[in-house]
Amino acid sequence: MSDNNLIMLLEEVRRCCLCQEHLPLGPRPVVQAASTARLLIIGQAPGTRVHESGIPWNDPSGDRLREWLQMDKPRFYDPTQVAIMPMGFCYPGKGQSGDLPPRPECAPAWHAKIKNQLPDIALTLLIGDYAQRYYLREKPKNLTDTVKMNANWAPDVIALPHPSPRNNLWLRKNPWFETEILPMLKEKIDQLFL
Repeated sequence: MSDNNLIMLLEEVRRCCLCQEHLPLGPRPVVQAASTARLLIIGQAPGTRVHESGIPWNDPSGDRLREWLQMDKPRFYDPTQVAIMPMGFCYPGKGQSGDLPPRPECAPAWHAKIKNQLPDIALTLLIGDYAQRYYLREKPKNLTDTVKMNANWAPDVIALPHPSPRNNLWLRKNPWFETEILPMLKEKIDQLFL
């Protein structure tokens, strides 16, 4: 396995136009990775700000995620440490109550290929219901139960709610997330980057 293989693969991903006819702003795959990354973040799909900048999690959701991780931008955006791969690589468009779901073509087409080039991943964060449904074999019926059951996915996977401001109500209704899950997450992150 060589870094050149991953570099060529990421170039191929960034040229992808598999679902172009379904993308209102056109294809602009957003992904970050290097073969030495220890943390893999699998989220939903880029929003309009991320589509415009091409920088993953470059929005209020990303600000909250970095706060949860207690990680500064230089480390978060260092692909040699953190790989970022959404379920849908491009902005999917707007729906009635927010962005549309990630396009279903991306994960089957690219995830396994990219993950095969990331041998040092020690922790994967599955952020939101789409990533959790795809990767967790015995996922509970709802996000709350999935996050509560993080011990089931340990030690190499942590399920998180999406850090979007749209989830403020969920966070208020589930104060255990801040008192139980975030300290455990911070401890795992500290262990990764000692």
